Amino acid sequence: MTLRIYNVLTRQKETFTPVEPGKVNIYVCGPTVYDYPHIGHAKTYVNFDVVVRYLRHSGYDVLYVQNITDVGHLVGDRDEGEDKIQKKARLESALPMQIVERYTKIYFDNMDALNVARPDISPRASGHIPEQIAMVKTLIEKEHAYVVNGSVYFDVTSWDEYGKLSGRKLDEQKEAVRLDENTDKRHPADFAIWKAADEGHIMQWDSPWGMGYPGWHIECSAMAVKYLGTTFDIHGGGIDNIFPHNDCEIAQSECAHGEAFSNYWMLTGSLTRDGVKMSKSLGNGLSIIDALANYRPESIRYFMLTSHYSNPIDFSGDALEAADKGWKRIWSAVSSLRERMRNAPAGAADPAIVAIADEAAAAFTAKMDDDFNAPAAIASLQELTRKVNSLLSDGTAYSADSLAAIDTLYRTLGGGVLGIVPDDISDDSNGNREGDLLRLLIDLRNTARAEKNWAASDQIRDRLKAMGISLLDGADGTAWQID
Repeated sequence: MTLRIYNVLTRQKETFTPVEPGKVNIYVCGPTVYDYPHIGHAKTYVNFDVVVRYLRHSGYDVLYVQNITDVGHLVGDRDEGEDKIQKKARLESALPMQIVERYTKIYFDNMDALNVARPDISPRASGHIPEQIAMVKTLIEKEHAYVVNGSVYFDVTSWDEYGKLSGRKLDEQKEAVRLDENTDKRHPADFAIWKAADEGHIMQWDSPWGMGYPGWHIECSAMAVKYLGTTFDIHGGGIDNIFPHNDCEIAQSECAHGEAFSNYWMLTGSLTRDGVKMSKSLGNGLSIIDALANYRPESIRYFMLTSHYSNPIDFSGDALEAADKGWKRIWSAVSSLRERMRNAPAGAADPAIVAIADEAAAAFTAKMDDDFNAPAAIASLQELTRKVNSLLSDGTAYSADSLAAIDTLYRTLGGGVLGIVPDDISDDSNGNREGDLLRLLIDLRNTARAEKNWAASDQIRDRLKAMGISLLDGADGTAWQID
């Protein structure tokens, strides 16, 4: 089976064909660094992390670019209002770049905690002002943009395909944009690609149109083109930005360069909390830092992958507890498997075990090739885990090579692709102290059995069983699993 992706632009699932064989260029809209990243960010960036990991696992040479927006993103996502970063700086009595540095570090620290690999390039908007000015000049020259009082606006009526990603018609957009917001615009849906700065705006640069700063949309277009070319493979982001941001990106990019901007558009579904959309006005937002204070990072990541990337998902205590149990089921199997490997006899891999591994790998690949279906891929790992638990409890002393064939699969697919299986399953930094405690209890039980203290031995076994943990006695020792 070949990789197929649901392309939001064409509204259909398509066979993936990169611009350059064997290479994938991908751009994902990054955060505006003015506040703590929230669990909605976690959903988007965990999912695209898995997309990039799987593409690399499939043999592609991937160049992953994810920007940092540090200027030009105005409150309300429109062309009027205060810059989000400058507003935060004013509230905290700090310089805008102090805010940028603080929250950029927090963002990457949070992503590290969730095992999200760093992008290959993380360009900042403020570091690419010349590229943005050059693109604005091109749009003016091609009569797709006009200058008014030091600001430059894209003329949406100059391009018949404006709104093709979101499906919004230009006539419909008049209802969504108040005409009295900016009387400088020829059409209410025209958007700023360069904004004239007032005296109080700290972040501003000289341009052919006077002192100003770039519009939010032009930033992504300029940075994507600089590093990935005028046409690249995949553009990703959250569904909330499909309009106006992504529509505007496409319009200005394709008008400036005369060719397709991105061939495949992938957008992640929204995230709610306890059934309600997260909103500062409702006070129901949840930062990644707060989520990590209450749940292990592997469980949060596992939860984010239990829904297809394009679907909405609801964050709740019950959902996280279910995800934690699901992750622990895999973790306990891997931990037991690796414990058993330490004392396993030498010998060639059992063909039956190799067949189980091959079947699991094929099922996993088939699911991921179907539009990166991570929930189904996790289900295939859970089915493998069920079989592993049966193997560990059937009393057979399997060879180290047999067990290694399964462990390699967990490391490659569960760790390398999904990022939910640590290489060192006993590493306390991953919140796995339970494993050390269980091994201690198993050692105490084994001592009791050696001393023929059957009452103490049975008590440890039964108490653990009541807690949902089964001990698996085999020829080469005792393993355990979460029921």
